[in-house]
Amino acid sequence: MINLILFGPPGSGKGTQAEKLKAHFNLLHISTGDLLRAEIAGGTQLGLAAKQFMDEGKLVPDEVVIGMLGGAVEEAKSKGKQGIIFDGFPRTSAQAQALDNMLLEKGTSVSCVLSLVVDEEELTQRILKRGLTSGRSDDNDVETIRKRVQEYRTKTEPVAGYYKNQDLLIEIEGVGTIDTIFDALMQAVNSVSSNHSDN
Repeated sequence: MINLILFGPPGSGKGTQAEKLKAHFNLLHISTGDLLRAEIAGGTQLGLAAKQFMDEGKLVPDEVVIGMLGGAVEEAKSKGKQGIIFDGFPRTSAQAQALDNMLLEKGTSVSCVLSLVVDEEELTQRILKRGLTSGRSDDNDVETIRKRVQEYRTKTEPVAGYYKNQDLLIEIEGVGTIDTIFDALMQAVNSVSSNHSDN
C-alpha cells in the first residue's frame, strides 16, 4: 500500500493537492473530521464512544480515533484502493507513534510524509485572496491568519521532526502553479513507492 501523510499550513493548497493525489494514485482520502462524523452517524461502537466524549466537551482520545483509522485501512483494502492519504492526522508525535503501531498490525506502514513549504507572507496573501470569496471571517483578518499559521507550525513541527528521524519526511516547495506542485508531489511518491515493497 502507498500510505501518504500530507502536511501543509492554512492556504498551502493542501486540499487541492490531496484531491489530485487521491485520484491519481487511487487512494482512500481520510479526513479524521469526516471519519468521526461518519462513525457517529452510523452509530458504530467507536462512533458512540466518540460522541460521548464530544457531548462532554472533551477531545476524542487518540485510541478511539486510531480504532476508526484501523477500520478505514480495512475499507481501503476491500475497495481495491492502492493506499491511503491521511489528512489532518497525526497532529502530535504520540498520535504519529500510535498510527505507526496500528499500521504495523495491519501489515503496512507510512510510505512518506509530504510537507508543503510556503512562507508566511505568501500564505497570508493567499488566504486574504480566498477571503474575498470564501465567506469565512477568519480569512479576512491578517492577525487571525498569522495566528493560524503560527499555531500550525507549533503543533506540526514536532510531528514533522518525528518522521524526519525516520527519513520519511519530504519537503515540497508549495509555491508555483497547481500542476507544478502536483508534479513535484507525484515524483516524490513515485520514487518512494518504487522502493516500497509491501504491496
